[in-house]
Amino acid sequence: MVLWIGVDDTDSLQGMCTTFLAAEIVRELTEDYDLIGFPRLVRLNPNVPWKTRGNGAICLRFGRGTGRRNLIGELESQPVWSFARAEGVDDPERVQSRIANLVERRSEFREPTTNPGFCILSKQPAATLYWKAVRRIVSKEEALAAVRSPGVLREYKNGRGIIGSLAAAAWRPHDRTYEVLCYRDESRWRTPRLLESGSVRYMDRTFTSTFNNYDYECNRIVIAPHSPCPILFGIRGDDPGVLPSAMRTIKGEPAAGWMVFETNQGTDDHVIPGQAVEPKTTVQVEREVSGRPRSIRGGHVVVELNDLEAAAYEPSKGFRTVVRALRPGDRVRVVGSIRDQPRTLNIEKLQVLSLSEESHKLANPLCFKCQKRAKSMGRKAGFRCARCGQRFPASSAITEHVSRPLEPGWYEPPVGSRRHLSKPLSRRPARSGRLGAA
Repeated sequence: MVLWIGVDDTDSLQGMCTTFLAAEIVRELTEDYDLIGFPRLVRLNPNVPWKTRGNGAICLRFGRGTGRRNLIGELESQPVWSFARAEGVDDPERVQSRIANLVERRSEFREPTTNPGFCILSKQPAATLYWKAVRRIVSKEEALAAVRSPGVLREYKNGRGIIGSLAAAAWRPHDRTYEVLCYRDESRWRTPRLLESGSVRYMDRTFTSTFNNYDYECNRIVIAPHSPCPILFGIRGDDPGVLPSAMRTIKGEPAAGWMVFETNQGTDDHVIPGQAVEPKTTVQVEREVSGRPRSIRGGHVVVELNDLEAAAYEPSKGFRTVVRALRPGDRVRVVGSIRDQPRTLNIEKLQVLSLSEESHKLANPLCFKCQKRAKSMGRKAGFRCARCGQRFPASSAITEHVSRPLEPGWYEPPVGSRRHLSKPLSRRPARSGRLGAA
């Protein structure tokens, strides 16, 4: 049996990071216990209005390890070993004071939006809690109802952190990725990070199982956070075995320690399938484009999808070109979050399913009797010869086919504009589309 330890909501925009607290817990508890499996970084609903940054919680498992051990990190120059399995039984109460001490010492209690919580359980909460928390808004009562074993539940301030703590412990991966997180020396916190961009690009090209490393469109590093937190950088990928090697190719500020996390990042777990549109959720819907895209103040692009307005915002940069290229009659599948007021789908990525035919009018139809061009009677009203009065349908105009710059396939924003949970196209088996010359 293992002890399931979940922690959430210890950070703020001014500092700290819950994944740094994970390293502190590992350093503390591995004096007496073994780490079981990878530490887990579990992202929850990105549409929660009170989230700090990426709405991430952590889950760590400790016990008496059996079998082969694996190196998954290094803290204070000491290796961090992990075991795949555990044996024996332990009491969650035994480590309560040690976890509480770390949470109370490291959490940003001065920030009004920081409301820590942690759990120590002998069994995972119900799996349904994770799926609710990654896709919708969960109440504290719902989270507590998912607990299925005796244990420790500790709340601070309004106690909202207990929701994420339990949801992280409830995660049973269907899909998973990994991230090696490198920590800064505490003397460097709140100072600019020093990373060589060329080494990041080299790592990105060399280790092809990694993703979301460098934004080539905006020419900037994506692996380093912008907040004054203890994280130096993090590299995400599908193969945990190559992440330490990828980490070592990055040049610049030396890391004070590192650990590989198992995560739900890049999995699309937050996306609700189906056509229902509910505020503060992320959905995947199929729609027909019903109006020509338009640009609005701020550089954003908006397109009508029958009963739903979808937007590509300015930070998505070149992705807006894809949205601008849509035309009425195109059929698309769109993934995005639903904003309540005004009701808008904020596009995370889209798939062009089919393209409508587009043509350009060259001339009005010719009246063969009078040998003159007919006159338009108005939009979609057809044409009429001004001399003899003969009428012609709107379809009789002389047109030429216009080639479309789009082709069917998936399209996504540049790396720097993607959400943590959004599955990059590099992890999708489906073919990506291509934006050609207009």
